[in-house]
Amino acid sequence: MATAPISRKLNLTRDQLAAFLTDQQQIRQFELLFATVDAIAPDVVLEINVAAGTAQSTANDALAQIIALAQETEVNDAALGAKAQDAMDRIALLAQETAVTVALAESKANQALALVDKLNKAVEGLQMTPPPREFKRSRYGSFYDTTTQVATVINTAKAITFNTTDLSQGVFLSTTSRIMVDTESIYNFDTSFQLDKTAGGTGIFDFWFRLNGVDVPDSCSRIRIQGNNAEIFSSLNFFFDLKSNDYVELMFSVDDLSIEVTAFAASAPHPGIPSIILTVNNNIGGVL
Repeated sequence: MATAPISRKLNLTRDQLAAFLTDQQQIRQFELLFATVDAIAPDVVLEINVAAGTAQSTANDALAQIIALAQETEVNDAALGAKAQDAMDRIALLAQETAVTVALAESKANQALALVDKLNKAVEGLQMTPPPREFKRSRYGSFYDTTTQVATVINTAKAITFNTTDLSQGVFLSTTSRIMVDTESIYNFDTSFQLDKTAGGTGIFDFWFRLNGVDVPDSCSRIRIQGNNAEIFSSLNFFFDLKSNDYVELMFSVDDLSIEVTAFAASAPHPGIPSIILTVNNNIGGVL
């Protein structure tokens, strides 16, 4: 009589076990083992299938994530590439601008160095050779009159005259009353005169300059003389900015005809006394 299988999975019977197991106890242990295997086998297989499905799902999810990451990476790579290209463009532009700035700076620096070089050479030249000294063309004249000069009408302008030229270089008498220059310059007119009054009382003597026939503003001086034989000596000077062929006149007027510009003859121990002395020169500024 055949025995029932002790294992559904292996289809193994007790008789078949007895063929190589002589000990009943061993056969019994095998029967228990096979029974346990049959009992747990379906659960194990199910768990394995579930684990396999979970693994497949996880793998699929991971693959999807990888694909998405790759796509995002491509997008990020594209954005990064665009940003990198923009940065490169900016760097190139900056390099160009820097090159232009550097070139301009070098040009300015070269110009400055050239100027400094010129200045250094000029300074060296000045140190080695003094600048040429340009002298003014010296012009001067000295004039006086040995006669007594009187007014014929009161309060009327009268020109003082000169009958003697002592020195003259470019400053000369064009008439007896006109002092003319031949060179443009600034001239100093320095004059002195001797006054007297031949009658009593008080009189006024006014003195001023004329330039080219026109009274010079604010150039008048006044002297009041009192009494008979009241000799007075006076002097003054005046600057003129003259052109070539300009002329100057010395003018006076009196309110009393007893006032005169007096000359005195030499008398020991003194030499003669001119009525008027005038010196003119242009050596005001010295060396130019």
